[in-house]
This record gives sequence, structure tokens and C-alpha cells, in this order.
Amino acid sequence: MQSSFPVGLSAQLSLQKRLDTIANNVANASTAGFRAEEVKFETILSQAGDTPVAFSSAGQSYLSRQAGEVTQTDNPLDVAVQGDAWLGIQTPGGTAYTRDGRLRMTPTGELQTLTGHAVLDTGGAPILLDPTGGPPRIGRDGTITQNNVAAGAIGLFKIDDRANLKRFEASSVQPDRPATPVVDFSRTGMLQGFVEGSNVNPVMEMSKLIMVSRAFDAVSSSLRESETSMQDAIKTLGATS
Repeated sequence: MQSSFPVGLSAQLSLQKRLDTIANNVANASTAGFRAEEVKFETILSQAGDTPVAFSSAGQSYLSRQAGEVTQTDNPLDVAVQGDAWLGIQTPGGTAYTRDGRLRMTPTGELQTLTGHAVLDTGGAPILLDPTGGPPRIGRDGTITQNNVAAGAIGLFKIDDRANLKRFEASSVQPDRPATPVVDFSRTGMLQGFVEGSNVNPVMEMSKLIMVSRAFDAVSSSLRESETSMQDAIKTLGATS
């Protein structure tokens, strides 16, 4: 059997996975705090025969941690995370982390995300504000005051660079390593009245889409040529036998 067939098939499977991630990224280009998905490919060598054959791996997905564009909203309950940190939120599926800083205060004072999950302080506890205390002021370190009275502090958490991120509800993620509270706010902090958007670059994603489409066409053309070559060889051998 010609090695071009399994090699071509492995390439098509890899390109299909890349196409799926591009489509998902483009669909969420306007989703606040969304993290783009990337795919890392590797070459797999097969030693089954006398000659090594290089196959394309199925690809390993990972979430980009690059920051998204920040937009000013002037909403006192909107915060944009600056630097390599995340907001902690309490969900039925456990603690998750997000860069979507669009928050709300319930009539009873609970500070939540727009999806209804409690926002956590540095100790991992939900934050309770005074619903009659007026608009909150949120400092760079997450401290909250209402009418110049301390009302709590939004926690910022650092996720280990070696941690794998699993996409969770909305724009949140769950790492496979514990996150740690941020204590140094020289390079990390919050910006009140701003919201971070998706880190998807639509123009770049469309460029990737064109490249993937061309690569898929090239692989398909190569497979058709290999099939034609095999058919011609079979006909020739059949005629001379």
C-alpha cells in the first residue's frame, strides 16, 4: 500500500481539527473574555516498514492566554483584568476562572457574573456588598469601597503557566493545577469601568482559514494523483501478466 494514502488521511484529519477551532474562534470573536483555541501539531514517525514514514498528529488543543482588547464602559460594576491573572468564580461544577469582568449586584448584595456565578475574594469566599451603600469603587488591587467604607475585595488569581486549561461555562476556564492568589499588583491589577473582549483576531483567523482550505485542497489533489498512479500501475501489471 502506498504510504501517501495514510499520510494524506492524517493530514486531512489534522486540517479538519484546525478548521473546527477556527470556526469556533470566529463565532466567539465578540464574546467578552473569550480565550481563542489554538492547535499544536507534531510529526509522528512510523517504523513499521523498512522506510520511516512521517504522519501528521491529530493535534493538541490549548487556549491562548494573550490579553484581549479593553473597552471603556464607565459601568462601576465592570472590571478589566490587567496582566497575567484571572477572576475566580464559584460554579456548581467547582471554582472556575474568567477574564469576563462584567459583574452585577443582586438585590441582596451578592456580587456575581452576568451568568449568576458568585465572584470570589482572595480567600475563595463569595463577596457580599451593601445593596443600599451606593455605587462601589474598585481599586487596582480589587479592594471595594462604598461611601468610603470598605466592603470587600475581588480576588485575582494566577494560573500556573504549565497548567492545561479546560474550557468551562461561558468564557471561564478550569486549570488542572491549583491557582494562587495574586499579592503583587505592580504588573497585575483591575481597571474599573472597562471590559476585556475576546482575544480572537478575526483577520488572523480568516487568514488561517484560507491557508487551511488551500492545504486541504493540496492534500486532496495529492491523494487523487496517488490513486490515479495506483490504478495505472494495476492496469499495466494486469496487461503484462
